[in-house]
Formats: sequence, structure tokens, C-alpha cells
Amino acid sequence: MTNQSKISFLLKNIGRALIYAITIAIAYYFFKEYIITESQEVWLQKFYSRPTLIYLIYIGSELFFGLFPPEFFMLWAYHKGDIYHYALNLAFFAGVSYGAGYLSFLIGRYLKRVLFFRYMSRKLFLKYWPLFRKFGSVLIVAAALTPIPWSLISMLVGTTAYPIKRYTYFALFRILRFLVYGYIIFQTHQF
Repeated sequence: MTNQSKISFLLKNIGRALIYAITIAIAYYFFKEYIITESQEVWLQKFYSRPTLIYLIYIGSELFFGLFPPEFFMLWAYHKGDIYHYALNLAFFAGVSYGAGYLSFLIGRYLKRVLFFRYMSRKLFLKYWPLFRKFGSVLIVAAALTPIPWSLISMLVGTTAYPIKRYTYFALFRILRFLVYGYIIFQTHQF
């Protein structure tokens, strides 16, 4: 596998992530302008009066293959308080996401020895096995930066003989995603 094809794969997925981010931004804009404009206080009260519930939903989402995009929680955090609280929330979200990926990696390490899991993993990882064989570490980076399911890829990598030190190194790109998206959300809400 050439480096050029790996870079091409990564850039293609980053392009998809940009389209994904633009789609979320447009949906957020329409939601904000046309749905919650009339009863903004009611909507805000529902989401901002119970932060523990939001944090638990986020943790569950990250543990169960990213049911909700982290960007939704970043938007929630932006409206929750000042810049200090926003930065703390971003750090929390990034830490939970990195930790959920690491936990999934360890679960993959453990479950690869379970016969039933070997059978199930053929179906669970069907789409991503060939990509991992072809791109290796680049798939970890792509999953960390883009909407490719982070926990699922981490579990897949855990089922292989991939070195844990290398995984933790490449998984740090997940934190970069939160920094970049958090910065973009912060900058777009300054106007």
C-alpha cells in the first residue's frame, strides 16, 4: 500500500467530515431559526436544566458506537455558559471520547478470544475489516477525525495484534477533532 493511497483515503474521509459538518450546521440553523424561535425558553429549559442527563447521554453515545454526533453536545456546551465552561465541557467530551475508544480497544482485545464474538465480529466489522487491512493506522486516524464510528474501529483494532502503544498514539487525533470542531463552533457563534 502506497503512502499516496493512504493520504488519499484520509483526505477523502476528511472531505466527507466537512460535508457532514456543513449538514449539521445547516440542520442546526434551521432548527434554531424555525423551530425554537417561537418557544425558545421552553426548549432551552428542557436541555439546560438537566446537565447530568446530557452528560450521561453523551457517555452512553460514545460507548455505544457514537449514536449521537459529538458536535450536538458541543453546541449544547457553547450555549451552557461562558468560554471557561465551554472549554471545560470540550475537555470532558474529548476525554470521554478518547476513553470510550480505549475501552472499546480493550474490549476487542478481550473478546477476540471468545468464540461467539469471533462469529459476530464477522458481521459487525464486515465493512471495516478490508479497510483496516488496507490502511491500518490511517483508518484509526480517519475514525478519530471523521464520522467513521470511533468506538467500532477501536474495537476492531483491539481484536487484532495491533500494539497498544501505537493505538494510544494514533487515538490522540480524536482530541484534535474536538479542538478543531470546538474552535469552529466557537468562532461561528461569535457573530
